[in-house]
Amino acid sequence: MTGWTWKYEGYDPVQERLRESLCTLGNGYFATRGALPECVADDVHYPGTYVAGCYDRLTSEVEGRRIENEDLVNLPNWLPLRFRPAGEQWLTPDSGTVLGHDQTLHLSSGLLERRTRYGHGEPGTLSVRQWRLVHMADPHLAALRTEFTAEGTAVELEVEAALDGGVTNAGVPRYQDLDGCHLVHVHTGTAAPDTAWLRCRTRTSDIRVGLAGRLTVDASVTTRHPAARAVQSARLHLPPGRTVTVDKTVALHTSRDRAISDPLDAAIDRVAAAPGFDELLATHLTAWNQLWRRADLDVPGEAGRVLRLHLFHVLQTLSPHTAELDVGVPARGLHGEAYRGHVFWDELFVLPYLNLHFPEVSRALLSYRHRRLDQARAAARTLGRRGALYPWQSGSDGREESQEVHLNPRSGRWLPDHTRLQRHVGSAVAYNVWQYCEVSGDAEFLHTKGAEMLLEIARFWADSATYDEGLGRHRILGVVGPDEYHDAYPDAPAPGIDDNTYTNVTAAWVLTRALQVLRELPEPRRRELVERARLDAGEADRWEELSRTLHVPFHDDVISQFQGYGDLAELDWGGYRKRYGDIRRLDRILEAEGDSANRYQASKQADVLMLGYLFGPDELRELFARLGHRLDEDVWRRTVDYYLARTSHGSTLSGLVHGWVLARARRADAWSCCQEALLGDVADVQGGTTGEGIHLGAMAGTLDLVQRGLTGLESRDGALLLDPVPLPELSSFGFSVRYRSHWGVRMRVDCGGLEIAVPPSDRTSIDIRLPGRALRIEPGETRRVPLPD
Repeated sequence: MTGWTWKYEGYDPVQERLRESLCTLGNGYFATRGALPECVADDVHYPGTYVAGCYDRLTSEVEGRRIENEDLVNLPNWLPLRFRPAGEQWLTPDSGTVLGHDQTLHLSSGLLERRTRYGHGEPGTLSVRQWRLVHMADPHLAALRTEFTAEGTAVELEVEAALDGGVTNAGVPRYQDLDGCHLVHVHTGTAAPDTAWLRCRTRTSDIRVGLAGRLTVDASVTTRHPAARAVQSARLHLPPGRTVTVDKTVALHTSRDRAISDPLDAAIDRVAAAPGFDELLATHLTAWNQLWRRADLDVPGEAGRVLRLHLFHVLQTLSPHTAELDVGVPARGLHGEAYRGHVFWDELFVLPYLNLHFPEVSRALLSYRHRRLDQARAAARTLGRRGALYPWQSGSDGREESQEVHLNPRSGRWLPDHTRLQRHVGSAVAYNVWQYCEVSGDAEFLHTKGAEMLLEIARFWADSATYDEGLGRHRILGVVGPDEYHDAYPDAPAPGIDDNTYTNVTAAWVLTRALQVLRELPEPRRRELVERARLDAGEADRWEELSRTLHVPFHDDVISQFQGYGDLAELDWGGYRKRYGDIRRLDRILEAEGDSANRYQASKQADVLMLGYLFGPDELRELFARLGHRLDEDVWRRTVDYYLARTSHGSTLSGLVHGWVLARARRADAWSCCQEALLGDVADVQGGTTGEGIHLGAMAGTLDLVQRGLTGLESRDGALLLDPVPLPELSSFGFSVRYRSHWGVRMRVDCGGLEIAVPPSDRTSIDIRLPGRALRIEPGETRRVPLPD
């Protein structure tokens, strides 16, 4: 690992899936895993190519039940390029004699470089060097350059390039009982002497896919078409010391693309017009240079190097190209098939970073939610409620995609899955709407799509609350909180827990923001919205009441995760760690023992403490005061300590949230949690899950930890609020942001203070608020503010 490269030396089959995920290349439209082009999908390797938003739905028979699942489809593999000395077996690191092997991911340029030396005869060797790119300027192009060099003795080399349509979704062992054969009607053909093509479609969503590949080599090329594959072959003569180059350029289109008629015709035309590898590389580098300038990040040491890798993968999944698509935030990026490529609440951890760098991408991701508002309304009606209920897992059309059963790989049992009761995802959508509009100043979005979503989510919460005369409070019953371990009370006949604090407090926040939007909308637009939503005055009055009376439970002078949490049994944490070592997935361990996490005060990840992640200290105190509670520092610190001691960190998001909260509540212990978040995918701390796709929310969240968490940066009421709390381990860092109409506002924190530089422009000044101080910085001005020790 260096500042701008990520290198793996030696060939290690055990680590190959992890490397393939972390060496994925993409451009926001599609991505391809970092598998070796000569290797096929097996127990070691898993090539995969995924187009954003390309889903297909299949039904499988599981445990006597018909289960429907929608997957992000593994599309035809454009990578295959294999080689062998004439008449011998095809060479791979698993079959040949490997004398040396390394892979280097070049972050600055979005290139994957690979070098392998194979032993050939005595004393000959064959050196293979490859450069791979998924084009960041033209989102439909990718290219592979392969250089072959013979050493010691001449080699007659057979090279075979292919487009392979015989692929399935088989990248996650837990899903092996589910149907993963999504591609049908695979046809191949030849468009020109150097160009082959493949077309197919998905089984039920009927998305047509067109792929065209051009092979450039100083030799004659022959093409054949075995089942589901287009294969181009060439024979190369390699004298000792001479390098022969083979370039493979591909174009990929689907019927979801704009401004095309047929995806195959579009792919053939695009690959025919594509320049050679060198020119493709030049425009690709320009596009990456522009991205890095906009996402400028300067963090020293190992943390900075890991953060740069995280930023690289965020940009590959959600680039400016994404702004043109109807897609959400896939929780595992475009890097694998875990979670079936679904959209969760992970956007809650992703959009705050994008808002300050690529607001056009944030707007597109929120528009994905708005287009599915009718589906969310239908989901609420199914429960007999008004408003909009967004699904815990979303895919193509916005219906609930959460599985009905899930497999515990430790016990081998299929179990009911109640995660769809995490209805707090609606509050995450509302929060992202508000944050985007505050940072970008996009009043048009707030007054139209944003207002519609906010009001319908508020309406759902209002219709979900019931009044408890004994408490004198309103309650929200039968939900699941962010913790996820607790989906029912012990021995209860039905799933769900009551008065999850995170759910209730964020619902109160949504209701408050919806009322604010109604007050501040221009009168003509407010009248339109009220008429369209059929909103009466009584509803607004109820929202006001509920925003002040939703129940927040307490026990032992701390905030309760939910009503009755303090009555649950304490877990023998030391005993379980001694017996099992890694207890991150404590729920699976307990179920395999015939027990249940529902019985214990044990959490998978931050739940109550998520409130400290979403809201700054002042806003959180205001929220609790509105609900009739005094939240002082002592109560909050006790609450932080209480749940930190009872959390197994079974999610990569857990360390991130705890690090964020501890940076303000208990600085001395913050760094260990921050490191857990930084190394989540790099060290695969979840034990094999990164090979199934990176954790995009955790990666983006670590970036946001630097830009907002450690600086206290908030956008509220037309000003930037800052309250830096640099950690001893991360006391000097800098970054630039886009705030409203100002591009490239530079901020730097060091041991002496905070420096803010606003680039020259014809825009208005920026209002900055720090504890006990307010500044106004004009364009072209740099100001430095001393920070207390």
